[in-house]
Amino acid sequence: RRQYSVGKYVVDFYCPAVRLAIEVDGRSHDVNDEVRIYDIQRQKYIESFGIRFLRFTNHEVYKNIEGILKKIVSECRELDEKNEK
Repeated sequence: RRQYSVGKYVVDFYCPAVRLAIEVDGRSHDVNDEVRIYDIQRQKYIESFGIRFLRFTNHEVYKNIEGILKKIVSECRELDEKNEK
């Protein structure tokens, strides 16, 4: 799902079957410490709902989409196995 609400925040992508949130961050997320602190707090809040969180940069998406897809698939498999137990 795209633009999925988790409490008071919205994540870029969310897979409810394995409780995985994915964020793709542009340059604005590397601007200053205030933004970085906000992102960390936001991630911890989202994770408090039992949601696994993956974060990638736009640069990574453009330069290494295959690697990102492998990471997402690996994470989904791990979460799926965990949920089966």
